[in-house]
Amino acid sequence: MAYVPAPGYQPTYNPTLPYYQPIPGGLNVGMSVYIQGVASEHMKRFFVNFVVGQDPGSDIAFHFNPRFDGWDKVVFNTLQGGKWGSEERKRSMPFKKGAAFELVFIVLAEHYKGPPMMPPYPGPGHCHQQLNSLPTMEGPPTFNPPVPYFGRLQGGLTARRTIIIKGYVPPTGKSFAIDFKVGSSGDIALHINPRMGNGTVVRNSLLNGSWGSEEKKITHNPFGPGQFFDLSIRCGLDRFKVYANGQHLFDFAHRLSAFQRVDTLEIQGDVTLSYVQI
Repeated sequence: MAYVPAPGYQPTYNPTLPYYQPIPGGLNVGMSVYIQGVASEHMKRFFVNFVVGQDPGSDIAFHFNPRFDGWDKVVFNTLQGGKWGSEERKRSMPFKKGAAFELVFIVLAEHYKGPPMMPPYPGPGHCHQQLNSLPTMEGPPTFNPPVPYFGRLQGGLTARRTIIIKGYVPPTGKSFAIDFKVGSSGDIALHINPRMGNGTVVRNSLLNGSWGSEEKKITHNPFGPGQFFDLSIRCGLDRFKVYANGQHLFDFAHRLSAFQRVDTLEIQGDVTLSYVQI
C-alpha cells in the first residue's frame, strides 16, 4: 500500500508561544497532530489543549499536561462547563528538561493515542497540490530509529517516490550524511552532507569508486546546531527535488542514469532521527 499526505496538511515551523491555531473543519477521527519541541531547562510544566471554540473559558476536550514538580508525571483531563473532571496521571515521565521531544496525538473514535501508530500526514509542504500529483511513500514509517540508520528501499527507487526524514541536530553536532546507495556496487546516487562547522550542505555522487563535483548552493540552511528539520526527498525522472521544513532546498540532477538500482538509504553522523518513511 502506498501512503500519501492529506491535501490539508500544512505544518507551522518555529511558532511563538502561547500558540493558538484553529483546526480547519474541526477534529475528526483519523486525524493526527504532530508536535516537536524542546522542554526548557527551567520549566515546571507545559500543556497541549484541544479546545472547543476560541472564547475564554471554552470547554477543553483533552488537556495534556506534563509536570516537573518533584513527582514528575503527565496529567490528562477535560474541562466542561468551567469545571475540571477527575485527573488521569501517568507517572513514567517521557520528557526531560532541556531535551528535545516529539508528540503525535492520534484521534480515534473513543480515545486519543500516540505512536507507534502512523500519523496520516507525514509529508511537508503539499497543501496546495492536487491529490493525484502527491508523492507516494511505499511503507509505514519508523519512529526514533537508531543512528547509523540503514533502510531497504523495496522495489528500488522509482520516479515520484518520496522519502521523509525528520530529525534533530545536536548542539555539538559537526556533520552527518544521508546516502541513497546501490547496495551491490556501493555507488551513491545522492549524498547529502550538512556540515555545521562551515554552514554548508554538500551534495555529491560516488560512482565507480570516485566522487564527482560537489554542489553547495542553497538559499537557506535548515541544519543549524540544536535545530529540528523535516526533509522531503522526491525522486523525479531527471533529478531529486529536496524540501526542508516545507520550503524548496535544492535540486540534484541524476548522475546515476539507472537510479532505479538505488535500493538502500543510509544515515550516519551527528544527528538524532525521530521519523523516517521510505
